[in-house]
Amino acid sequence: MDYFAATRAFVRAAELQSFSKTANELSVKTSTVSRYISELEKDLGIALFNRSTRGLVLTEGGRLFREHAMFALQALDDAREVTSSLNRTPQGVLRVTIPPAFGRLHIVPHLPAFMSRYPDIDLDIVSTDETLNMIDAGIDVAIRTGVMPDSSLMARRLAPHRRVVCGSPAYLERRGIPRTPDELSAHDALRLSLIPDDKWSFARSPANLQSSRDAPELTVVELKGRLRTGDQEAVLALAVAGCGVALLPTWLAAADLRARRLQQVLPEWEARTGRADPAVWAVYPPKKVVSSKVRVFVDFYAEAFGEPPYWDDGLAPARAP
Repeated sequence: MDYFAATRAFVRAAELQSFSKTANELSVKTSTVSRYISELEKDLGIALFNRSTRGLVLTEGGRLFREHAMFALQALDDAREVTSSLNRTPQGVLRVTIPPAFGRLHIVPHLPAFMSRYPDIDLDIVSTDETLNMIDAGIDVAIRTGVMPDSSLMARRLAPHRRVVCGSPAYLERRGIPRTPDELSAHDALRLSLIPDDKWSFARSPANLQSSRDAPELTVVELKGRLRTGDQEAVLALAVAGCGVALLPTWLAAADLRARRLQQVLPEWEARTGRADPAVWAVYPPKKVVSSKVRVFVDFYAEAFGEPPYWDDGLAPARAP
């Protein structure tokens, strides 16, 4: 008996609840699948399925064998993948989900270079702010920004996600430049719908602490303003138009900050949403072996972004007040 083939046929039959469907998927005869199961049952000394008019139902022994067999098959698949990938060019369809704004600015511009370097990889890009279930949606890798929640997914940090408070020079001349976070409460704040309440939190940057052992001083600011939107690019446009102050990621606001259409305020403070540091992440389903097409995509963008990321070049670093 080919134990590997028989075990794989058993696992698929348990999932499809049909010998004929399993045979069709594996391109063998139904009698071959039936023979595999019979030989496994003889070897194990136990029935694996109960047959009924509704199809195949696993016995208690069948459920136990399936649980362990799936781990064994996955281990064999991983071993084949990691070994064969040593001499294999990354290839196949790579399904990627990206946030629309970040993707347009920092993923899409690098795609021509990626596709030129890896001509055997076809890309299927899903642009959405929705956090998709990667397994259900068949996603190979997701680019996400912010703080990673607790998750069974694997993640690699590609770049920091630095945010700054800024406003147009005309707005700041008209309303005054805030010198402390508390002074923001007197300003028109352009708020994101993604933030659950009307508050921004700030901590003094490490460069402004009296000693490295000092805990960051956290200040929470209640915001006021007439406008809220879920579109970060709309917040950017409104800030440039002089409608208020905004808390924006540097990957989005960098060009306007360099061109002085926006002016950063409170550079000695860092915006916080929690204890964890936000970042730009590459996220992928948990596997012992990461496929070569996912690995080269993640490595490519980590290299393209740089450390610190290129979008922070020329921007004022945190400084002492």
